[in-house]
Amino acid sequence: MDVIADSIDYIVAHHTQQPDLGFLARRAGYEPSYFQKLFKQKVGISPKRLQQYLNMRYARELLEQGRSTLDAAHHAGLSGNGRLHDLFVVCEGVSPGQVQGRGRGLIITVGVRPSIWGHIVIAKTDKGVCWLGFLMNQSEAHCMKRIAAHWPCATILRDDAAVQAEAELLMQIWSGSSDPESKLRLDLYGTNFQLQVWQALLKIPLGAIWTYKDIAENLGRASASRAVGNAVGANPVSLFIPCHRVIRASGIIDNYGWGSPRKKLLLAMEAMGATEG
Repeated sequence: MDVIADSIDYIVAHHTQQPDLGFLARRAGYEPSYFQKLFKQKVGISPKRLQQYLNMRYARELLEQGRSTLDAAHHAGLSGNGRLHDLFVVCEGVSPGQVQGRGRGLIITVGVRPSIWGHIVIAKTDKGVCWLGFLMNQSEAHCMKRIAAHWPCATILRDDAAVQAEAELLMQIWSGSSDPESKLRLDLYGTNFQLQVWQALLKIPLGAIWTYKDIAENLGRASASRAVGNAVGANPVSLFIPCHRVIRASGIIDNYGWGSPRKKLLLAMEAMGATEG
């Protein structure tokens, strides 16, 4: 899985260069046909197919299909195969003192794990997951800097093995194979409005896309699109709370903290899962 995760990270970072199968296979240390088979087995699509989805037209195509409207999303309902939605996520807020102290006295364990979306970085406290991000340009530096900025007074420990269970549960939820009794706990804090926005994000069905205006209307605050955008951007647990499913009304999807290529990857994989599921 590490080889496949590394290959996904490379494709996301270099998709505009259109690396071919031969190059990707050599980079991974495999013969092309075997690498193609292994990649498709783990990811569900071929490397070439993945690259085809990583372009700006994709978001526009989804908009043209009507998937961005609130009405269509409501009629679609939650995913039948049980992927990432509020039935699997429990939010537990930190204490007011920890919020004021920005993590003073708090121990946060950070680990990097391979996944079908590339390498993910998970941070957790004793209460639950407090951060999730992705490697950018195959480097941990950007993600670690953001964690430190979010919790400047916390003690941060590095332990990849310590977050293995959370990573595995996330992938089980994604594949629809998780036990409904296994709840994924999050350790979050935010303003009342931010929490309302994050709860709204959990209602966006697999394979669907909402705009900031859709979210604002869902909250009964139609004129608050800009505030919604700020709250979406403040989401500290990407993927667990699917902020990648929100785009601009114009269809532009460059508004993602982990880069537009990563967002296109997630939307493409979800769209295929919704179609095939």
